[in-house]
Amino acid sequence: MMFRRFSPAVFCCAVLLLLLPLRLTAAERQGLPAPLQGDLAVVAVPGGAFIAGSDRAEREMAYRLDEAAYGHSITRRQRWYEGEGPRRRVELAGFSIMRLPVTNRLYQAFLRDTGHAPPFVSPALWRSYGLIHPYSRVRRYLWRGTEPPPGQADHPVVLVSWQDANDFAVWLSARTGRKWRLPSAMEWEKAARGRDGRYFPWGNEFDPTRLNSADRGPFATTPAGRFPQGASPWGALDMAGQVYEWTADKVKGGRAVVKGGSWDDKGCGICRPAARHTRPQALKHILIGFRLLREDE
Repeated sequence: MMFRRFSPAVFCCAVLLLLLPLRLTAAERQGLPAPLQGDLAVVAVPGGAFIAGSDRAEREMAYRLDEAAYGHSITRRQRWYEGEGPRRRVELAGFSIMRLPVTNRLYQAFLRDTGHAPPFVSPALWRSYGLIHPYSRVRRYLWRGTEPPPGQADHPVVLVSWQDANDFAVWLSARTGRKWRLPSAMEWEKAARGRDGRYFPWGNEFDPTRLNSADRGPFATTPAGRFPQGASPWGALDMAGQVYEWTADKVKGGRAVVKGGSWDDKGCGICRPAARHTRPQALKHILIGFRLLREDE
C-alpha cells in the first residue's frame, strides 16, 4: 500500500481532530467533578414570541381540576389563578436553562466550596411560617453539614431561600466562566410550555403519570428527571410538580414568584406553567427548589 505525504497544514488539522474528544467543558476546566456534568445539562430555548398567561377557559379548567381532586373549591373562592395575566404574545431573547432542577449533589459542591450554610430550618422557625406541614415532614430533608439526606443526592435541593439560590448562581458563574442566574417568571414559563400556550408542558390535558404530584405519590421528592414523559417542548424536565422553583421576580412585601407546583399538590391547577404563586424570599420550604438560566453568548 502506498501512503500519501501530508502537508504540515493537513497534519495539524488531523491532530486537532484527534484531540477534539478530549476538550473539556468550562465546568471541567474549573474542577467540578465529572458526575456533576449531567446535573449542569441545559436545554436551548430560542428567542421569539410565545403565548403567556391564561384565558377564562384555562383558569376554569384549573379550578375544576382542583375541585375534583380536593372535593372543595378553596382555590376558586380565593381566586388563586386570577393574577396570571391575560393570554398574550410575549417576546423574549433566547437563552438556555437547566434541564433539571438543581440537585442535592450539585448543591453539595457549592457548600463544600464556599462554606455556605446547608439547607436547614429549626422547629421554631418552621412553626413561625404557619404552614400546614408538621416539622416531622421536614426532617427527611435536613442536611448533616455538607452531606445531603441519605439516598437523596439526585433529588432536587429544597429548604433553600431565594437568596440561597442567588448565591449559588454567583458561585456557579465564577466556577464555570458562564453567566448563570434565576430565570424571570416569563422565561421560566416559556421554558415550561413552549411557544403555543399549552396548559401543561406536555399538552392541554392533565395527566398524573407525567409528573410527581400528590395524585399518585409518593408524597415526597423523587430523583430529578424521573418523568421524561412530562418534558417541556424544549426538553426540560420536572417543570410541573416535584418542587416549586424560585424565579427572579420579586413582588411587594419581600416576596418572590415561584412556579411549577410540587409533590404536595394534586389536581393540578397550580402545576400549570401559567400559574403564579408568591412566597417570602426568606422562606426555606420543603416544597421549593430552583433551577438556573444560562445566558447565551
